[in-house]
Amino acid sequence: MTPAIDLLKKAKAVHRVHSYQHDPKAPSYGLEAAEKLGLAPAQVFKTLLAATEKGELLVAVVPVAGSLDLKALALAAGAKKADMADPAAAQRATGYLLGGISPLGQKKRLRTFIDSSARNHSSIYVSAGRRGLEVELAAEVLAKLTQAGFAEIGRP
Repeated sequence: MTPAIDLLKKAKAVHRVHSYQHDPKAPSYGLEAAEKLGLAPAQVFKTLLAATEKGELLVAVVPVAGSLDLKALALAAGAKKADMADPAAAQRATGYLLGGISPLGQKKRLRTFIDSSARNHSSIYVSAGRRGLEVELAAEVLAKLTQAGFAEIGRP
């Protein structure tokens, strides 16, 4: 299927895959997923890539209802600053297309940070590696498989 789903199966991680008909004209892929799957936007998370001042790529997993606080991400990563990564660099490093970047099964292992609000839900939804495909899993399972840390990196 996708590298993300393959990783989950190989790790025997508890998860559920959900699919929906993706609309290429949707202004927000994450909000589209929440709407089409009938979910609260606070429970659906988007995967964003940022780059530190030293050029290190970081993965940030934040609710689709809000945005990424780049200062908070830099602080969590021990960097001076972070900016959104170049889209081409994000696609090269992860092996996924924009709008379908999953925090799971990326080509390169990148340091990953999940917004602390993920712990407020029994399960969260993240991209399964393709637009129109989401995976439901516990935040702790996602953290374990990506070796992620939790930090307050999201803004409402």
